Amino acid sequence: MSDIRPVIAVTLGDPAGIGPELIAKLFAEETLFRNVHTVLVGDRWLWQEGQRVGGQAHDLPEVERFAEARQHEGPVFMPVDSVAQGAVGYAEETAEGGASVLAVLSRCLEAAQSGEVDAICFAPLNKFSMKKGGLAHEDELHFFAEKLGVTGYFCEFNTLGDLWTSRISSHIPLKDAASYVTQDRIVSASRLIYDSLKLAGNDAPRIAVAAFNPHAGEGGTCGREEIEVIAPAVEACKAQGYPVDGPYPADTIFLKARDGEYDAIVTMYHDQGQIAIKLMGFKQGVTVQGGLPIPITTPAHGTAFDIAGTGNADVNPTRNAFTIACQMGGNLRRQRLEAAAG
Repeated sequence: MSDIRPVIAVTLGDPAGIGPELIAKLFAEETLFRNVHTVLVGDRWLWQEGQRVGGQAHDLPEVERFAEARQHEGPVFMPVDSVAQGAVGYAEETAEGGASVLAVLSRCLEAAQSGEVDAICFAPLNKFSMKKGGLAHEDELHFFAEKLGVTGYFCEFNTLGDLWTSRISSHIPLKDAASYVTQDRIVSASRLIYDSLKLAGNDAPRIAVAAFNPHAGEGGTCGREEIEVIAPAVEACKAQGYPVDGPYPADTIFLKARDGEYDAIVTMYHDQGQIAIKLMGFKQGVTVQGGLPIPITTPAHGTAFDIAGTGNADVNPTRNAFTIACQMGGNLRRQRLEAAAG
């Protein structure tokens, strides 16, 4: 019988931030790794520095290929040479640090394409460093999508425990957000977050869609997107069998989710959902890259340059990100094995 345990790739993130420390702390929690094969990918010196700062000491077997992880019960380490020690200091936005992140993530994405990796969990990265280091995309999600050959709809999810959010536009100027409010994008975002929640183990997700204008447009007197675009999109979702409601005013929709009425909210632009969910629990949040062939997760916070190297980083969001990657990666592997078996 095939090994049903998924292979999860883990990266150290930006070398100038708190990522290496977080991963060192994560790997101290042995119970997290019992039902998965975990491959840590990164530079030896950076992994050693993360352990030093995090107050940990790990002796992981080294491997050259992701497939070798299945020969081991516990986590393994795949060393790469992506950045020289001394080329990056703490709290520095550098091309060297960004190029390192891109090189390590590319290695993991190539393994995902070949079927060797079922999910990826990456420590925090710095977009400006990545752009200095060669990133030609608006963000890492678009980089992932191109590398993995995605042609359909994709978007970021932000999660807080059982509550997930998606958005129909992301890292764009706010003045451009209205042009992204289309029926196709709303339907696609709603379907995608529903299917992703099911992959994460929620058997019956309930989805709410936010309005774009204040007070949901006040009957068309404060904008007509709700009448002409969003409400028809909600009806289209229902017609396809998806449990989607709305549009609800954005200033009250999260109260419904907080009270347990919904499992996911589709928002119209970045800050509409991000402000609310980070206020509700910034120290627990996870970002899930939605619409890709495999699950990719990361803690929702950034590289925290202000505390990098101090040993004070909170591992909880990273633990949550790793747990979601394991859940989704495990379910995806089971689905693939069942499909292969006919």
